[in-house]
Amino acid sequence: MSKTGKVVGDTKELRSRITEALKSVKKFQTPDNTKATIQIINSFGPFLLVWVLMYFLWDYSIVAVVGLAFLNALFLVRIFIIQHDCGHQSFVKSKTGRDVIGFACSLFSSIPYSYWAKSHHFHHSHNGMLEVRDIGDIHTLTVKEFKDMSKFKRFWYRVYRSPIVMFVLGPIYYILIHNRLPLINMPDFKALRGKLHINNLVIAGVFVGLAFLVGVKFLAIQFLILGFFSIIAIWFFYIQHQHEHGYKEWQSKWDYLVAAIKGSSYYKLPAWLNWFTGNIAIHHIHHLNPAIPNYNLKSCVEEIPWFNKFTTEVTFFESLKLAKNKLWDEASERMITLKEYYQMEKMGFA
Repeated sequence: MSKTGKVVGDTKELRSRITEALKSVKKFQTPDNTKATIQIINSFGPFLLVWVLMYFLWDYSIVAVVGLAFLNALFLVRIFIIQHDCGHQSFVKSKTGRDVIGFACSLFSSIPYSYWAKSHHFHHSHNGMLEVRDIGDIHTLTVKEFKDMSKFKRFWYRVYRSPIVMFVLGPIYYILIHNRLPLINMPDFKALRGKLHINNLVIAGVFVGLAFLVGVKFLAIQFLILGFFSIIAIWFFYIQHQHEHGYKEWQSKWDYLVAAIKGSSYYKLPAWLNWFTGNIAIHHIHHLNPAIPNYNLKSCVEEIPWFNKFTTEVTFFESLKLAKNKLWDEASERMITLKEYYQMEKMGFA
């Protein structure tokens, strides 16, 4: 696959190369407790220090507090990646250790540990499957589905996919409201509702307790950090799965290996931003083998440098253009903008 994501060769060849890559990176899935401990220290430590600095600067410079809130949101992304890895049963060797660390991270991220991990695992197992776009994914309509909609429904879909909703209001809703509710109506998820409610109660207890202890200023600071954190997190998720030459198929044709590589991008970011985001931008390899801890993903890229040609590489400035992608065109197998759709409709191709 080239930088644009165009497939080189047939699916059989692609699967063969992916299988080869799986063998090459398997050695990186073994957790390293030393690396994990270092990551815990250099994630939680700076987060708490910056948080305290924000608290003392609150009465002197709100501008400085807002700037530090964005910085701390990046540290919170790094903390959440630790939670994310624990949910994938990686990061540290001990299962008990993973669960304790993951739950502790959830008190900072406000994203419930067990319930979210289950929905995220579902996302990995069904990435790009058109029948289940409403679980752990950004809802995306096909060209045909949009064409068959009434004008009123089209309007609301355009509102939903608008930048202000998709990248500002939506992320905040996702963190503060969506993750509080057991919305997935499947037997496996029903069994986790109790853990979700307990997680919510503990988070609420921590928030209320600290608000009484240090004042309501705590809530203002934490919600400011969470707001920036949610925007960054959803932006990354969008880029990872809404790139132009992605992969979306109905279940009868869907292929896990191809979905992992074509349906996930390689977000080419500066080293410092990869550090803050726990290498999650190397998303194609993460989807190929989610058991690989974040601190080993960079080594995987170095191990199989030829592998990147099979996925879509996106730089930061290129990624800004992807915000316009709204619909999946099954005919051309690519994400398209609404402008492209209306041009197709005008010419009678939609």
